[in-house]
Amino acid sequence: MEEVMPGVHHWTAKHPNHGMEVGCHYVGGSRTAIDPLLPPTEGMGWLDERGVERIILSTRHHLRHSEQIAERFGCPILCHESGLYEFEEGPEVQGFAFGDRLADDVLALEMDSISPDDTVLRIDAGQGALLFADSVIHYGQLAFVPDHLIGDDPDGVKEQVRARCRVLLERDFEALLFAHGKPLLEGARKALSGFASASRRLSG
Repeated sequence: MEEVMPGVHHWTAKHPNHGMEVGCHYVGGSRTAIDPLLPPTEGMGWLDERGVERIILSTRHHLRHSEQIAERFGCPILCHESGLYEFEEGPEVQGFAFGDRLADDVLALEMDSISPDDTVLRIDAGQGALLFADSVIHYGQLAFVPDHLIGDDPDGVKEQVRARCRVLLERDFEALLFAHGKPLLEGARKALSGFASASRRLSG
């Protein structure tokens, strides 16, 4: 458990389905849990001390422990409206659209690349942070998930992700956060700019 920005905590936990370490976040200002698994050491008690007013899924695939947390706190689970079909048989999940402010300090931004519901969350903490779902990961450097997880047109999706990232560079931010990977707290803008322009340099 690490406070990576003022009021923003990051932790990792093993996913119960595939056993891989994934990233989870808590935004203290609005008491928002993002893509949560229970903290492996602190457990539900850590959240009990702080409260949870909403849970946001950066993509429909990141339900994780949201049901348990929502039941504990009586709070809603939110997912982009294009991913709601995933929950037709439960649990109850509310939809949002790109551009919606989901909390006073969390704004939903468009990625819509690796899947239509893939969302980037702009978090108002410090000088701002962008949180990525599945389209961009960070384990030492910014990268894509393996091609077999992207779909039938990996190259096309990658170029669309880079195009979306070029638009995101117009936003104010000092850090990048990830559902898959380590927070990037220094040199984030330079790293995202390099990642976004990589295909242009290659084609040029």
